[in-house]
Amino acid sequence: MCSTAKLLKLSVPSVVYAIQNNMAFLALSNLDAAVYEVTYQLKIPCTALCTVLMLNRSLSRLQWFSVFMLCGGVTLVQWKPAEATKVQIEQNPFLGFMAIAIAVLCSGFAGVYFEKVLKSSDTSLWVRNIQMYLSGILVTLIGVYMTDGEKVLEKGFFFGYTLSVCFVIFLASVGGLYTSIVVKYTDNIMKGFSAAAAIVVSTVASVILFGLQITITFASGALLVCVSIYLYGLPKQDTSKLTRQDADKESKQRLITV
Repeated sequence: MCSTAKLLKLSVPSVVYAIQNNMAFLALSNLDAAVYEVTYQLKIPCTALCTVLMLNRSLSRLQWFSVFMLCGGVTLVQWKPAEATKVQIEQNPFLGFMAIAIAVLCSGFAGVYFEKVLKSSDTSLWVRNIQMYLSGILVTLIGVYMTDGEKVLEKGFFFGYTLSVCFVIFLASVGGLYTSIVVKYTDNIMKGFSAAAAIVVSTVASVILFGLQITITFASGALLVCVSIYLYGLPKQDTSKLTRQDADKESKQRLITV
């Protein structure tokens, strides 16, 4: 009974992540790619807000500033000039913005909820991952058979699984486990910073491997990302000590005046 309750508890982020992915797809179908990239970065400050509200943590002004700086830096790194391409489907910008808002809220809530579950018990990280992914597999299987059930029954579930596809799935799985480790020993905000750093590193790798040209926009965004990571990592000032020091100074000044 206890294990069932834990499984149900971890089914919450699985369902929310499934909603997030579908909302992100819906938003991308109804918004331009550049608009989607900019608005989707709001998940970074949303995660910070959920961390403060759900985990009762506090962020300094400098840390809040670094969070929004990171948001701007990631936007610039991923920014690409809009190309004049023909849209094959009719887009609904209002629907796209509503979908992106839901995706942003789901991203912040699910990540912080999973972090709270991880850090509120002594259960192994790997057991927690298995519990969450079991419910996630169930939810996504239902979605697959609701949308492409006939094709799956006709051609088989693993139709189209080439070696390259399997390798991508393996990398995504390793990335998911790595994300859980980061959340377990740091927090979701730091996960956002590490993801931003990964974007910069992957872009630099694309320059080396594929000859991608670095633009001023990318260089500016990469600089903002690096500075924001440094600012967020600075130690907090102990305000209680500062208050005591100020009080001591005031008392000394009063004694001198007397």
